[in-house]
Amino acid sequence: MPFVRLHDIKLYYETLGQGPPLLMLMGQRRDHTWFHRQIPELAQHFSLILLDNRGAGKSDKPDQPYSIEGMAEDAVDLMDALGLASAHVLGISMGGCIAQELALGFPQRVRGLVLGCTTCGGAEALGTPEHVMRWYAEPDGLSPEEVLRRNLRIYFSDRYLREEPEAVESFIQMALRDQQPLFAFKRQMQAMRGFASAARLPGLTPPTLVATGSDDGFIPPENSLILAGLIPDSSLIMYPQGRHCFFIEMASRFNREIISFLHQVDRA
Repeated sequence: MPFVRLHDIKLYYETLGQGPPLLMLMGQRRDHTWFHRQIPELAQHFSLILLDNRGAGKSDKPDQPYSIEGMAEDAVDLMDALGLASAHVLGISMGGCIAQELALGFPQRVRGLVLGCTTCGGAEALGTPEHVMRWYAEPDGLSPEEVLRRNLRIYFSDRYLREEPEAVESFIQMALRDQQPLFAFKRQMQAMRGFASAARLPGLTPPTLVATGSDDGFIPPENSLILAGLIPDSSLIMYPQGRHCFFIEMASRFNREIISFLHQVDRA
């Protein structure tokens, strides 16, 4: 299994595909396997670099403070280890916050930027409603599977849950394979609370595609409107009835949009 040793931890990553490099960053609590609906199609167009953030997946989980900036530095260190001067970057949820920090702190390393269901953080952002965060973050004595099943309506539309039971069950079994320790979840949560990019986003230079579901109750879609309004060279796509995992439920359209956008960036 491929690991890279950084200054304080080992990070797990996978590479596959061919074409321009595309670094893919998943959200809080989750690992690279949540890109399972993107990987087969995107690998036909790009050389994918799939990273498990510190505290998640197979990467080390130190019980010490994390920051979004620090996780962006992890991503740059991985690029250095792989000999990549630059790459496209796709970030989902917390991964979108990491992607913003990467593009702001290391603009020469980012070619094109895709930000999915994410936020600028800070006072300018709309936070997660309290009852939704309680479902997501508080186990209430439930097993990991029970918590995941409780959260399905955060992730997917009612139509998808009703009409695609086999796909939902396959998703559940995938998500249960790699459980994050509670302390690491809290460390990532603290990192998110310390993140704020709004004041810096007008200086973000890579071409950017912002995407979100119109019915995302976890990171409200207004946050994507805020991002698109602050980032100079950006466009916004809203997925009707999409919730926080619109990128899984509506993968075919999302994949097409990513491929089209990043090819345009490469041709420019």
